[in-house]
Amino acid sequence: MFRIGHIEIYLFNDATTWVDPGGIFGLVPRALWSRYHEADTRHLVQTANHNLLIRAAGRIIIVDTGYGNCLNESQRRRAGITRFDGTAHGMQSLGIAPADIDTVVNTHLHNDHCTGNFRLTAGGSREPAFPNAEYLVQRREYEDAIRPNERTRATYLPDNYVPLFDSGQLKLLEGDCEIAPGISAHITPGHTPAHMSVRIESGGQQAAFLCDLASLAVQFERLAWMTAYDVEPLVTLETKRDWQQWALETDALLVFPHDAVKPVGRLVTDERGRPGVQAVPVAYDNPADC
Repeated sequence: MFRIGHIEIYLFNDATTWVDPGGIFGLVPRALWSRYHEADTRHLVQTANHNLLIRAAGRIIIVDTGYGNCLNESQRRRAGITRFDGTAHGMQSLGIAPADIDTVVNTHLHNDHCTGNFRLTAGGSREPAFPNAEYLVQRREYEDAIRPNERTRATYLPDNYVPLFDSGQLKLLEGDCEIAPGISAHITPGHTPAHMSVRIESGGQQAAFLCDLASLAVQFERLAWMTAYDVEPLVTLETKRDWQQWALETDALLVFPHDAVKPVGRLVTDERGRPGVQAVPVAYDNPADC
């Protein structure tokens, strides 16, 4: 757990995954990315799947839900998942029940960020993972997700969000907005047109869960580095340029969703003015699952 002013933030690794670097690093050649992340003997790179639990103004908020427990063994194997359901385990270790969650923020609706919106029961049926929560996502993101194309249909899976919309539990946002005092959602386009990042501000301190604006810390340092999954990569580049400036001006704590090496850091510049992320030691709140 770490604090931003009076706001408590808990960092969970919902899943550990081993992925093909061609996806997470896109056009960046191995000779460059291998300076920062090491591949195993299968030529796969370890990534995390970070979710946040935030206590603020008497409310408990979850930011992204990961995979949860909804994938069977075969699906986990195909996705390279070796540890899973870490958010549920982290909540249990904190004594927080699913019914205690007030709000769930879906930064976007790719399956690795929102499959945990639901849980499989012992009988095999799916039910909302947080029965009393209001789920939030941008309207444009939802509209894109319910009308996927050949590129996006493998990750936009309707069972992860359409039932919540049909039941009235999913609220569609119209642009940047305050979620709770000190917590705000901001459209950070590029990965998807309506992808969101979450900013936290209290007591003169700032933090941001950048989500897939920069999946890895090095991708925030280097404007031209981004995943192969970004649907508007040149938009990602310009969005990062703006957020780099914000991070330098505010000395914000930054959380990167898939970085297993440097999950949390601050953006600094060297003597030549080049930006780099300085790691900040923050312990996971579900260490047995990391």
